[in-house]
Amino acid sequence: MKSRLAVVFGLASLSGAILAGPQKFDFKDPKGVNNIVFQLDAPLESINGTANGISGEVTFDAADPASINGKIILSTASLHVGNPMQKEHLHGATWMDVAKYSEITFEAVKAENVKTSGTETSADLTGKLTVKGITKTVTVPVRITYLKDRLKDRIPNKQGDLLVLRAKFSIKRSDFNINPHNFEDKVSDDIQLSLSVAGMSAR
Repeated sequence: MKSRLAVVFGLASLSGAILAGPQKFDFKDPKGVNNIVFQLDAPLESINGTANGISGEVTFDAADPASINGKIILSTASLHVGNPMQKEHLHGATWMDVAKYSEITFEAVKAENVKTSGTETSADLTGKLTVKGITKTVTVPVRITYLKDRLKDRIPNKQGDLLVLRAKFSIKRSDFNINPHNFEDKVSDDIQLSLSVAGMSAR
């Protein structure tokens, strides 16, 4: 009788794990490790910087990675470059107009070409990117890593899972009214972006 009960409870636990369903991951990182790296290059001048004011929420189902959805938010005030004058220009009205546009957002719409191997999923993620109040539909190649029971490795004594999103893509500053059509002989119209962020699902 005891062995039968053990089997029943074991199957129930396994079923619960399989049918765990979608999880919500919070991307507001208390450690401040999440970051975006950006680069604008040209023969006469290069701008390289980072931003770590990241938040947002993403829903992910390990059994159905293609159903991923949610929004990543970046605080424009966290945009940083090493040169103080460049940073002042970057935050100013002609470039990012941080005082008026406090956030950059990416809202996932659909995932295609989804391939999963172990904990890693690659996909082409299409979403709505909003910069300086202008929204464009963009498709971004992403790498998604689902780390079950690994939240404690990032925050000691905290139980839960991690979801890591990585992506590299480019946008044109002229598409988002970021000092459009000016200084392209010095600074490229293309902005290269590299994203590495982790979200937490606590239990």
